[in-house]
Amino acid sequence: MTTSTLWRYDDPAWDKIDLVGYSVEALDGEIGTIDEASQETGTRYLVVDTGPWVFGKKVMLPAGLVERIDVSRKRAYIAQTKDVIKRAPEFNEARHHDRRYREALAFYYGPSRAATSQGSRRVGAEPTTVRPGRRGRAERS
Repeated sequence: MTTSTLWRYDDPAWDKIDLVGYSVEALDGEIGTIDEASQETGTRYLVVDTGPWVFGKKVMLPAGLVERIDVSRKRAYIAQTKDVIKRAPEFNEARHHDRRYREALAFYYGPSRAATSQGSRRVGAEPTTVRPGRRGRAERS
C-alpha cells in the first residue's frame, strides 16, 4: 500500500456506501463503530469510536486500510490489529483536514506497519534516510 492508495478504498463501489454505524473488525476482533466516513475524493477516512474498549477513544483510519465490507452484516474489516489501532493517534477534530496530521497518520499506518503490532515506527517521527557520506560511507539523517 502506498501513501496515494492509503486514502482511498480498494473497491470504488465502497465510496457509495454510507458506513456510519457499521461495526469495525480488526484482524483480531471487533474494535468499535464508525462515527464518520469521509466522502472526500482522494482523502477518504473513517472515524471509529472504540467505545469502552479503549475508554471512548476515537481514531481516524485511512480508507485504504479497509480490507472488505459486509453490507448485510453492516461490518467493515480493517487490515490492522487491535493493538496497532489502540496505539494510533487519537482523532483530532480540529486537525483532521490538516495535511501534516494526515501525513503523520500515513506514516503510522504506512506499508511497513501493515497488519502488524510489532512495528517500531513512532507517530510523528521522521523517516530515516540514507545518503552517501564522505569517503563513500553512508550517513543517516
